[in-house]
Amino acid sequence: MTIVTIGGVTVGLCVLVHYLVGWWPGSKALRKDPVKHAAALLPFLAAWSYGVLATLGVGGLVGWIANSALWISNWLGDAALVWGVGIQAGQSAGRGTYLPLTQTGAALLLILTIAMVAAAKKSAYGSDLKRGAWCGVCLGTSAGVAGFAAVPLAQAANWVGGAVYGALA
Repeated sequence: MTIVTIGGVTVGLCVLVHYLVGWWPGSKALRKDPVKHAAALLPFLAAWSYGVLATLGVGGLVGWIANSALWISNWLGDAALVWGVGIQAGQSAGRGTYLPLTQTGAALLLILTIAMVAAAKKSAYGSDLKRGAWCGVCLGTSAGVAGFAAVPLAQAANWVGGAVYGALA
């Protein structure tokens, strides 16, 4: 398993900030129609949640892809910190509370992976989905996010997977 570095968290935060700056409709437009503008965040948020779950599914091809994306992001972020602003890169606080996916939760992750790949290829929100998943992979292993979002997401995936496969058994 690849552990997130400060550079990896920085890359994840940069992706998040870039997306939010591009999304920001302005305060007047946001006050006029908040539901419409908040709904525009849903593809990114759904993909972010998937990226966090992908880091919890540490095995197989999905886990390898998530760990590879995190490793590349760590390297890019560390290089940007060292060469861009002149600070030392290092390990982040790492994973906080870790809740692995159960067998049925991992099966649900595989189904979500197929849905994400299809949606990223066919949807008008393909770019939002890719950036959201990348951001989730980068931030999903940081201690603050892992304690805040990864545990409830893993519990939800495990519960939904158990319910779906329990109903089919």
